[in-house]
Amino acid sequence: MIADLNNLVRLKEPQIKPAAEMLGRAFQDDPLFTHFFPDASERKSKLPYIFKFLIRYGVWYGEVYATSPNLEGVAVWLPPEKADMTLRRMIWSGDFSILFNLGMKFISRQRSITDYILSIHKRHAPFRHWFLQSIGVDPMFQGKGYAGTLLKAMFARIDQEHLPCYLETQNEKNVSIYQHYGFKVVEEFAIPGTEFSNWAMLREKSS
Repeated sequence: MIADLNNLVRLKEPQIKPAAEMLGRAFQDDPLFTHFFPDASERKSKLPYIFKFLIRYGVWYGEVYATSPNLEGVAVWLPPEKADMTLRRMIWSGDFSILFNLGMKFISRQRSITDYILSIHKRHAPFRHWFLQSIGVDPMFQGKGYAGTLLKAMFARIDQEHLPCYLETQNEKNVSIYQHYGFKVVEEFAIPGTEFSNWAMLREKSS
């Protein structure tokens, strides 16, 4: 378990910006972000700011790993004590320039969706668990096993801790991938006010 994680790179503050740019490319066609930013050029410019915030939150309150210093793939994990992304922690870890660059229109649109998804998370995982907040692989490296490297290294540790793991995805093609790693769909639901669905998935603790 230790050897697997030691083969990864744990991100720190200086790596947040390039990692955010990579995840922006990885999620360019994601249904959630296509909903927020229908225009592809706007989406390309805005996504790095979103992931800059999410990665910083992970660096401060969880663990963020990359496959190598080249950042082919990145995963943001939140531990049991911090799996709930509270407003207070978001404020403390936030960069207010991000809000300026995203604009209040985006903030108001995403708030209702985020709150709804959070309520599903709380309903299906009211116990101690790890939260796979984000995982993505640079498009030029997809299909080469980088996501599996990130997942298997952390799952070895999570299994040793005998803890479950929770995630959400809005991309149907990801469901079978996560199922391959032991996740089960605990709820599929349409997000109010949108044209896409969300899959809440849980990987049960090892016996």
